[in-house]
Amino acid sequence: MARLRALGARSVPVVARGGHYVFAQVIKDVAAFLGLDEPTGPALSAPDLLNRYPAILAAGIRHVRQMPDERLADELPNRPRSWRVLMHHVFQIPTAFLDFEEGNAPFSYENVVAPPPDALATSAAIAAFGEAVGARFERWAAGARDGDFTAPALTYFGETTRHDLLERTVWHSAQHVRQLASLLERAGLEPDRPLAKADLAGLPLTGRVWD
Repeated sequence: MARLRALGARSVPVVARGGHYVFAQVIKDVAAFLGLDEPTGPALSAPDLLNRYPAILAAGIRHVRQMPDERLADELPNRPRSWRVLMHHVFQIPTAFLDFEEGNAPFSYENVVAPPPDALATSAAIAAFGEAVGARFERWAAGARDGDFTAPALTYFGETTRHDLLERTVWHSAQHVRQLASLLERAGLEPDRPLAKADLAGLPLTGRVWD
């Protein structure tokens, strides 16, 4: 933390060299900072991402519905985040994206990690929230397919493009849906139709789930 403060950075991930740093939320910024000539853009087109996301959210909804309510206060193995907060977060990610796209709301860290309201206290309630968000995304996507996804998008981690932000939204939820499947297994339950390799192909995710 002392090194971060000395640089002027307030959070991670950061890549630093000497007294300069770059906030490493956008890999193309890291490549430019390090002088690397590497392709860093999304592997999937914007229409492909729009088509892919509903199935990822649907898997999240299935897993949330399976989660025993008595486990919702449990915390992740290596992070002070409850299962309930993680379950809600899967759908808060697209909520923040849609708030940005539809309402010109800032794409802020606070919105992405906003905690679940008190009303979302059960697995069924969080799953219903997920269904509403999924339907909202599909309505937005139907009118967005012909849009300019090369347009700039200003976010809490810097300026990127709408295409990059869409990809980040999709893989971010996908990673946490994989986590939900692993938590179900931890609870002694078999995940209902977990994400397959085809669902994750082309997304910048590791082969293993991390906390």
